[in-house]
Amino acid sequence: MIKTTAMLLEQLNEYASPRSKLQRMVKRGEYFPITKGLYETDPNVPAHFLAGSIYGPSYISFAFALSYYALIPEAVYVVTSATFEKKKKKKYQTSFGTFTYRDVPSEAFPLGLRVVQEGDYFYRIAEPEKALCDQLYTISPVPNQKELLHLLTEDLRIESAAIKNLDKEKIASYSNAYHSTNVKRLDALLRRF
Repeated sequence: MIKTTAMLLEQLNEYASPRSKLQRMVKRGEYFPITKGLYETDPNVPAHFLAGSIYGPSYISFAFALSYYALIPEAVYVVTSATFEKKKKKKYQTSFGTFTYRDVPSEAFPLGLRVVQEGDYFYRIAEPEKALCDQLYTISPVPNQKELLHLLTEDLRIESAAIKNLDKEKIASYSNAYHSTNVKRLDALLRRF
């Protein structure tokens, strides 16, 4: 369970020095620091459960989400998340893992998200189509659909069958929000299939 410093100090307010008590509890392994001001009660919690609490508003996307949905064959150990209007990339190295955050267009940010509950944890993750659009948004524009297909199948190593199974309507609806050549080419490519 994620706790903020303020929550913990409130719980410990009957002690003469709540901060000292909190420090002793951390040393005893009752709480585990995530980043400044955030603690976790379970040292074995999967990293992606924490991503939205570390920096936000954000949702899990890019390579981590593509791997989560098995669209790409590689295991991804850095939890990659999307933000908007932050103007710069962020990276957090924690005992739980590495977390990176980067912007997507404001118009695209709220589209195609799922809220997933696992036990007591909730996290937001992009749907497969949205995660792919986010990933393509970050890649330099390719000159044509043939190059895009090469990028998808060879560089990202997404199976052709998986590309054909993407929801064409969702990609079409996201396309204008990105103002991205790659996303527009993906929309055109899927209409050809």
